[in-house]
This record gives sequence, structure tokens and C-alpha cells, in this order.
Amino acid sequence: MKSLYITGTAGSGKTAVAAGLAQKFTQQGYRVTYLKPVGYSASLTQRQDKDALLMQKLLKMDVPLEMITPVMAGPSYLSGQSRPAELLDKIKKAYETVAEKTDIVIIGGAPRPHVLSSVGLDTVKLAELFGAAVVYLIKIDNDYSVDMAVFINNYLKKHGLEVIGNIFNQVSRPLLAKTEGIYRHLLEQQGHRTLGIIPRNPEIASPTVAEYLEALGGELLSGDDRLDRIVEDVIIGAMTLESALGYLRRAPNKAVITGGDRADICLAALETSTSALILTGGLYPDVKVIARAEEKGVPVILVHYDTYTTLEKFSEVSRHLRPEDEKSLRLTLQSIEQHCQWQAILEKLI
Repeated sequence: MKSLYITGTAGSGKTAVAAGLAQKFTQQGYRVTYLKPVGYSASLTQRQDKDALLMQKLLKMDVPLEMITPVMAGPSYLSGQSRPAELLDKIKKAYETVAEKTDIVIIGGAPRPHVLSSVGLDTVKLAELFGAAVVYLIKIDNDYSVDMAVFINNYLKKHGLEVIGNIFNQVSRPLLAKTEGIYRHLLEQQGHRTLGIIPRNPEIASPTVAEYLEALGGELLSGDDRLDRIVEDVIIGAMTLESALGYLRRAPNKAVITGGDRADICLAALETSTSALILTGGLYPDVKVIARAEEKGVPVILVHYDTYTTLEKFSEVSRHLRPEDEKSLRLTLQSIEQHCQWQAILEKLI
């Protein structure tokens, strides 16, 4: 039995890749389980990690969630947290539980490789503890993303870890050619293998309206049966109608953030490809806006934040695959089959 540690920066798609590989390895006849040593918690009282719940259901693991994710750590995890030795003991016991009677343990990394470094439980320490091979996922935002990948690869190898390779994941269409022609070449010049370049798929990468509603709170005024719509872009409707029209027409599957008193912007947005209207300032819209949104099947969410605060909260939202997302889970498998050298990963684990 061998472990595969999947790490990367926040938003690099670690869970989607883990789900795709888990399905593929299972198809090949291997018993696969999942561990997420450090789960994310937005508060000290939250005890469930959504990724762990997904993988528990996907792999039909007869293991309690607290064993799949033994430690929860949010941005203020050092407040009231257990001692490092206790945390380490919980992680060891969890690993022993999920690794029993299995062929491959896929380990999902924390949001960033350095999380829990201050208590000695970062990616390097945990990968060493499990004797795991590592795959690093690269989220391409700009050229600095490749610098980060080289730095992390060098750091992992310096600590004696077996790095199978890197996957450029959810690469946007404009950056595909540059990733293939430049980024991949630069990475391999530094001695770091590329295992795949996976194009961005909105069905996997883009958050849904439901996830934005969960993050924002607020009041749902229409479209309660359309919360599964994906949001690929965000437009701020704080300009004149004439200026806004060009942006509204160009952006598909967008969320439009504007004041509830901007009926002109709302109605214009509803005539284009809009996934949701987010109305700020606690201002209820004109009845014509709600009526048209109902006709178009567009969710309207009323929040009491100002536009700036709303946008800040938007930036914190990421896509979480759910057990019932059968289509999205099939797409994670297809992405691995079509764009990733999964055989090379498997060869290192058996």
C-alpha cells in the first residue's frame, strides 16, 4: 500500500483531481481510500469538511468523517487549538484507520502547502510521516505561478520527498498555448516533470449560485429552483446603463452585483446571459425586476452589505463538488483520462 499526497495552492483543484484519480484507480481494480489530514473550517465550531464528505460518499468509505479529516484549521486555528503532539497523534490514528485493508490512500492537502507550519504539520512534514509520493497542482494566474511551482518542487525534493510530477490544472483557454509552449518547458528545464495540462471546465471550476448564497447569506427573492447555475464571471453594475451594456453582453454566465435601486441595470442584465443578480445595500428592487427575473429563471439575492464588502465575500467563494453532482464527478474522471498521465502516477503507487 502506498499513499499519494495531492498538494497545491488555494483554488488549484485538489479535490477535483483527487476525485478523478480515485475513480480511475477504482476502475482499474484497486481499493482506494481518502484522507484529508487538515480540513478547512471557517469557524472554531464547524466540524465538517465538504471535500471529506464528498470523498467519503464517492469511495463508499465506512469511516467516520472525523477520521477522514482529523484536524480542522481555519484562519484563526491557533486560538484554542490542541497541542501539536495531540494533533499529530490524531492524524496518525486517522491514517492508520483509512489505510487499513486498502491499496492506495489519496491524501488531500490543506488549502496551501505551508498551512500549520507553525505547529510542524505542514505538507512536507505530513508527506514524510505517511511516506507519500507527491503530486503538485499548479493554478496558473500569471508567470509568478510557475516561479512558485519551481520553488515548491525544489523545496519538496530537498526534504527527500518523491515528487511524481506536476499537473497544470483548470488552465484558462487564453493561457493554454503559453502553458504548453513556455511554462511546461521551463518547469522541465528545472528537472520537474509535467504530468498533465487540464483545460478549465466551468462545470468543475466555477462556483454555483447556491455557493454564493451560502457565503453571502441574504434573502432569496426569486429563482430558488435555479441555484445550481454556475457563475463564470462577476460584473459590478455601478456605472451608467450605456457603459454597462457592453460588459453585460460580453460576459456569459455572470453574477451582476448592483444596488437594489438600479432597476435599469437589473433589467438590462436579465436580457443577457446572467446566472444571478446580487442586490446590495438592503434595497428591495422594483417589482418589474422580480417579475422579469421569475420569467427568466434568474435567482435574485438581496444582501445588506455594501458593494465593496459583497465583492470581498465573493472572492472567498470556491467550487466544492458535492456527492450529488454526478455530472461534475464524471467530468473529473474524463479530465484525468484525457489530459493527465494517470498511468505514470499509478505505476509509482503499486
